[in-house]
Amino acid sequence: MPLHSLQHLSPTAVLGLWHLTETPAELWSGLPRQEAYESLMPVTADAARQAQWLAGRRLVHALVEDLSAATPHPVVQNDATGRPWLTDGVPDNLVVSLSHSGAWVAAVLAEGGRVGVDVEIIRDKAQRLAGKFLAPNEWADAQAATQNAPDSSAHYTLLWSAKETLYKLAAQRGIIFKNQLLLNAFEPRAAGKIPATLLLNGLQTRHSICYYRPAPGYVLTYCHEPAA
Repeated sequence: MPLHSLQHLSPTAVLGLWHLTETPAELWSGLPRQEAYESLMPVTADAARQAQWLAGRRLVHALVEDLSAATPHPVVQNDATGRPWLTDGVPDNLVVSLSHSGAWVAAVLAEGGRVGVDVEIIRDKAQRLAGKFLAPNEWADAQAATQNAPDSSAHYTLLWSAKETLYKLAAQRGIIFKNQLLLNAFEPRAAGKIPATLLLNGLQTRHSICYYRPAPGYVLTYCHEPAA
């Protein structure tokens, strides 16, 4: 099943999910602007990574068509920080964020403002590395929240994903996750919002990271902030 869902976050922003079941060849055959992507596709990657890359481009094209039917097909490229951006005739104010993990690809496209999205397979890696990306108070909150949980991996994966989304929103390299991307205490639910604080360039800003489970074994976080 290719395009799974489109969710309008506002009149100017849309979140899309792609459930990856196709081979790279099948994804390539339906990709607009193939001539432009020939030199961009990571041919040295294995088949799974190529499929994720191609599905991400297919998804972005679907979001562009949904949000602005009059906009021509763009080309999705990556800047020096790895952040995706759109070229070739699209409005300058279109911003995009992409993520993939396992069989799922997620993207947020918006007209202006800032966006971030992250999808993750739930596994114990985030819990094992908690001391590297969680501030002491965040780690204490996580331990308290998972004290009686049968499986704490989902909670720690959610925290990692939320910081990834905030990192993409910041769009700047060199950020220290445990010092600059801070998550405030929240009550864990199947879906909800995590209040967050970004410390960047001497400024402190507040943000809200939305989260839910797109499928069993996965967590997804996203944030869209319209232009002021």
